[in-house]
Amino acid sequence: MAQADPAAEPRPAQEPGSSESPEGSGSPEGGSRSPEGPGSLDGSEGFAGGTPLSRLAALHGVATSYSPSPDRTVAASDTAIVTALAALDVDASTPQAVRAALDLREQELRERLLPPTVVCWGGQTPGALAGLPEGTRLHIETEQGELHSTAEQLPHGVHALRATAPDGRTADAHLVVAPTRLPAPPGRTYGLLVQLYSLLSRRSWGMGDLGDLAELTAWAGRALGAGFVQVNPLHAAVPGHPADPSPYRPSSRRYPDPVYLRVEDIDEFPYVHVEDHDRLRALLDRSARLRESVLGKSELIDRDAVWEAKREALELVHAVPLGPGRRAAYCDFLAEEGEALEDHATWCALAEVYGSDWHRWPAGLRDPRSPATARARAELMDRVDFHSRLAWLTDAQLAAAQRSARDAGMPIGLVHDLAVGVHPGGADAWAQQEYVAPGMSVGAPPDAFNARGQDWGLPPWRPDRLAASGYAPYRRLLRALLRHAGALRIDHVMGLFRLWWVPLGQAPTEGTYVRYDAEAMLAILVLEASRAGALVIGEDLGTVEPGVRESLNERGVLGTSVLWFERDWEGTGLPLPPERWRADCLATATTHDLPPTASRLTGDHVQLRDRLGLLTRPLAEERAEAAADTSEWLALLSRLGLLRGGSGGISSPSEEAEIQAVHRFLLRTPARMIGLWLPDAVGDRRPQNLPGTWDQYPNWRLPVADADGRPVTLEDLASSPRLHALVDVLRGRGSRDGGGPWAG
Repeated sequence: MAQADPAAEPRPAQEPGSSESPEGSGSPEGGSRSPEGPGSLDGSEGFAGGTPLSRLAALHGVATSYSPSPDRTVAASDTAIVTALAALDVDASTPQAVRAALDLREQELRERLLPPTVVCWGGQTPGALAGLPEGTRLHIETEQGELHSTAEQLPHGVHALRATAPDGRTADAHLVVAPTRLPAPPGRTYGLLVQLYSLLSRRSWGMGDLGDLAELTAWAGRALGAGFVQVNPLHAAVPGHPADPSPYRPSSRRYPDPVYLRVEDIDEFPYVHVEDHDRLRALLDRSARLRESVLGKSELIDRDAVWEAKREALELVHAVPLGPGRRAAYCDFLAEEGEALEDHATWCALAEVYGSDWHRWPAGLRDPRSPATARARAELMDRVDFHSRLAWLTDAQLAAAQRSARDAGMPIGLVHDLAVGVHPGGADAWAQQEYVAPGMSVGAPPDAFNARGQDWGLPPWRPDRLAASGYAPYRRLLRALLRHAGALRIDHVMGLFRLWWVPLGQAPTEGTYVRYDAEAMLAILVLEASRAGALVIGEDLGTVEPGVRESLNERGVLGTSVLWFERDWEGTGLPLPPERWRADCLATATTHDLPPTASRLTGDHVQLRDRLGLLTRPLAEERAEAAADTSEWLALLSRLGLLRGGSGGISSPSEEAEIQAVHRFLLRTPARMIGLWLPDAVGDRRPQNLPGTWDQYPNWRLPVADADGRPVTLEDLASSPRLHALVDVLRGRGSRDGGGPWAG
């Protein structure tokens, strides 16, 4: 979304990964100018040549420059570097402070035996252990409680390691033992991509829900032969009026949003107290009106109204006592989740009283471990229990949706989506303050398509605190998301390696990169995914730092390939032939941040951006470029014999035929997973999210619709000839091309 104008009304920060260009998508590469700093703190210009500040920054993983292209380097500003170091508790405010901090850090590194987290891949001896002084004794206690004196033959897990050197020095570290790589997908398969809120059925309450998701997976698996269904992040949103509808700026990434609950599927629903029946009937009538306003009147999805109705209904259901078995299951869930759920539910209860930004709460409540918070939690225990119960119920319905997928024969099932970060005022940022870098926001540097860069308004994790904890919050997050998933998509997967930190109040151009221990981040990811038996898909669109895709591929993390971006960028610039696509990826025609395929083929996406005043060049120029791009792709499809009826001749193919040809092309690639954007199956022309907009466009509020903008229900999809014809293409039916999803 567009960056806020300082003189305008406050707006949410830009959307993570929201660029339509191949060089965009929140790409960590790219830049157009060198930010000017206040002058060098160590008496030299810039940061080249190993100055004290540049050496200090390097030792803490803070970059002093970045390369928008192989032949160009852009220097970061002093302000960005000093502020990033300050967020890591390193004082670099004066030349004297820089030298003192540098001396301290160099001494720490000289004297330490081990880094805080050590990675062991597949039983190989880590370099950190191989480099210990001869005669160093190891004491390893595994997660399973076993004791070992060597790093060999250890089970997978995160173990406690103590090293004692002959000179008496000791070091405690976390030892991550992970499989060498994740296994490849089970054969080749295709699946559906959908924003869950946008897919309504005749049973949902004005937006798609987990009941709809279970129904979708059952139908797609049994009737369509689909292998997976990928959904938007289902993370808990920040409450508000109006609430931010973006699924990529949540309150919590660990807990799903109860707005997706199917209220009628809760076991206690039929037993709502008799005196509440009239109120419950009124709420059901309200839900029907919300559904009809979208499906019958083509109005926007009103998430706030849906949640208000569901919350009232859920409170009535909450008043029904749990039976003994249900109570025992709920208690098990509370015990398993522990402090994390208590924190989340406490934040939700406090937000009802004090608002949804914890920075504005009374001082004592800003600390989740304070006596004031403990007292408030006790006083609000009924509300804390209510929100804890919602987390349990939502988890149960997620589990049911994944069971439905597997029962329908899907080899993968649900593909969940992990957002880059969380809202700074939300539950995770409150509960995990010790891991969050204060005064910083995540974004992207300027590039050729956005000279001002991007600020996503998401506070970054501190790499030093993550490492010191053995990546505990990251491990817990992954474990929660993978619990009911066959695969996990990681938005902006490049963030495992580095993130662009922007000082609060500064322009995105005044940011700099901060590195994370990518080996440790990958090891934890591979460990948790392997334990869950799940795949991992990294959203790696755009220009990516050299070596990143290779590192991901080495560990079995699949990439993301979108048709319109797959060109021979280092050669002719023409569309990339199918045989040159990579195999280890999820290949799609489009995504939630891009125009639907029908819009791309017709040029409607250019007209839309023109109507909203988003074009940076004359309309005729933009239209000509878009038409040329489309023509090149259609020409390739024709040459390959995938576009029936020719291109531009007497028997020009229809838009529907062109969309089918696009998906025949995807089948020609070696991609192991092929994704069908569900709106493409019915000719929808409206993007779910239009980057660069805030209130000019209804981002994240559109139902799936046909080519004329009429909403299409889940029941309509099941009987859609257009959808079934496209699915037949993906299944290789009635086609000379073959290459169906069952191919090896």
